[in-house]
Amino acid sequence: MDNGTRGRGRPTLATVAASAGVSVATVSKVLNGRSDVAAETRARVQDVLLEHAYIARAPRRAERQDVQNVELVFDYGIHAYTAEVVQGVLDAAVELGITVTVRSGPRSPTKPIQETPLAWARRLGASGRQAVVAVTGELTSAHIAALERAKVPVVVVDPLNPQLERLTSVGATNFAGGMAAGRHLIALGHRCIGYVGGTLTAACNQARLGGLRAAMEAEGLAMTPQYVTSGVFDYSTGLAGAASMLDLPEAPTAIFAGSDEIALGVIEAARVRGLRVPQDLSVVGFDDAQLARMASPPLTTVRQPLWEMGGVALRAALRLAAGETLESHHVELATELIVRGSTAEPARAAQ
Repeated sequence: MDNGTRGRGRPTLATVAASAGVSVATVSKVLNGRSDVAAETRARVQDVLLEHAYIARAPRRAERQDVQNVELVFDYGIHAYTAEVVQGVLDAAVELGITVTVRSGPRSPTKPIQETPLAWARRLGASGRQAVVAVTGELTSAHIAALERAKVPVVVVDPLNPQLERLTSVGATNFAGGMAAGRHLIALGHRCIGYVGGTLTAACNQARLGGLRAAMEAEGLAMTPQYVTSGVFDYSTGLAGAASMLDLPEAPTAIFAGSDEIALGVIEAARVRGLRVPQDLSVVGFDDAQLARMASPPLTTVRQPLWEMGGVALRAALRLAAGETLESHHVELATELIVRGSTAEPARAAQ
């Protein structure tokens, strides 16, 4: 549908009202989520808003006064990684006196109606959100374009989509962490080392694998293709990936997992095959989430400062909302190898 508004700049409330056959006040009520609008009228106005690609302007700074409101979005379901990053955002918000609205991602399958990127961004702008902190792999280039159009800045924690690398983001020194894990296993005497990673195209996953590969190549060791698998950053990926390696005629003596949850799946895959950790198989994780300390045995892992990453992301989002220019569009916090009970010399070397 083209009501003659396309190509003529930003549509106005009056334009939308005329197209929908209602008053400007009615359109304003729909945008603000007021309940005193008939369902049929509300649906008609919402359809016209989408047809005109209307995005409500964020409140002017004078209207905001001292209120600062940030939308925090994350993948559906709380994982160990997500929980600690979200906690970091919330703790920083309390310290700064910021209001944070926490929601699952815009494409969560638990939502009965899936919002288009444009509708999602329009809703955020209309509700006065000043910025978005995203701990999610769900944001697409369309979501980012819609946020830019709504003038709502976004900061992504560990973006999984390579197309989003130009965005402001916060992460950790994943390559250095992967190298530290590899050097630790090599120092113990391991020569056959596997990697079970998360999302194949994720920059953090590629960097962790790259760090492991660099550590091995520095010692004249090559990675066996069959010793590298990928999936998503969860327990089931560890189960499946480790199973494919441990069932090989010559299985690895150590596995570096792309996350702590993956590492727990690796440990379970070893257990059901009668293999002991670390006596028969050494396992290293990545994150140092709380479950790493609860694992049996306690997990050797690469610590990335998840709580701190959440706080840094929120502060960066607030600076962007205030119109400041950041020194860098990507911030990396240091990782650290934490040695616990899941790694040891390979059984053959110990004999």
